[in-house]
Amino acid sequence: MYGNDFAPPEDGPGGGLLGEVEAAEAALREAAARARRGGPAPDEDLAAYFADVIDADQKIEPRDWMPEAYRKTLIRQIAQHAHSEIIGMQPEGNWISRAPSLKRKAILLAKVQDEAGHGLYLYAAAETLGVSRDELVELLIDGRQKYSSIFNYPTLTWADVGAIGWLVDGAAIVNQVPLCRCSYGPYARAMIRVCKEESFHQRQGYEILHTLAHGTPEQKAMAQDAVDRWWYPSLAMFGPPDGDSTHSAQSMAWKIKRFSNDELRQRFVDMCVQQAEILGLTIPDPDLRWNEQRQAHDYSQPDYDELMQVIKGNGPCNRQRMEHRRRAHADGAWVREAAAAYAAKRNSREKVAA
Repeated sequence: MYGNDFAPPEDGPGGGLLGEVEAAEAALREAAARARRGGPAPDEDLAAYFADVIDADQKIEPRDWMPEAYRKTLIRQIAQHAHSEIIGMQPEGNWISRAPSLKRKAILLAKVQDEAGHGLYLYAAAETLGVSRDELVELLIDGRQKYSSIFNYPTLTWADVGAIGWLVDGAAIVNQVPLCRCSYGPYARAMIRVCKEESFHQRQGYEILHTLAHGTPEQKAMAQDAVDRWWYPSLAMFGPPDGDSTHSAQSMAWKIKRFSNDELRQRFVDMCVQQAEILGLTIPDPDLRWNEQRQAHDYSQPDYDELMQVIKGNGPCNRQRMEHRRRAHADGAWVREAAAAYAAKRNSREKVAA
């Protein structure tokens, strides 16, 4: 089971389906090389090459030509994703010192550190599009860029940490696994590691809820209360309905996204119903039922008016989250300045040594 497990195609090396794929990739590389030789190619040639790469399900890389609208869409989406990872550290970080055991503290601390790492990967991916990390952070702090609305809800009990892991990270996995096939290479590659780590986060939350749901009656009630409060905000994480989504159609045409908001939301519901049965908890939707004709569950939609209010800054914890982020950014200024001074000194020494 190592090396090449397939016999050469009958029509010789390079034949068959694999040969067609190799020929298509070679043609794309040749087209890129032609576009770069002899100075800039006409815009229509570059646009045609970009379209060919997208149609062939290949990756756009940082040095490739891309439409400005494509670049701006990626910056907006990747930045919002990075901001969400950083802001998302707050509701769970609030419970590190109050987790019920040393083991739980250590696991939660590792998870919050993972979220910081995810933000780092994603800011780095955005930088390949010609925008600096400092600029993106300033846009967040000034309120000109958004983060996921889900992180504007409070964590009232320890069970909320479990609900975030099961529902919020579960929704993130459903949304982000298709991004591993995003048409922009750096974003797709960053998402591979992010999704692997998010799968552990989801399992951690599920295990917390399972322990509580099979504990005392009071513990099970606490777990059910957390699920009741986090269910609909988690559904809203996938964004507005397809008909009201501003960016989805174009993002799917560019293969930044692979599935619509409603398709992903349906996948999430179908996944959670089976898991809730094992947990012994109830999804708080009286209209939730299996639709034999659709081979999927019917369910109640989240309150999209509430979603828009939270996005506009009127959620339960919007102001608290942003005040904390601004304060942390200001308090960390000396670290950034010290790191920059050290880097400058090291570069100066290397130039003298050379």
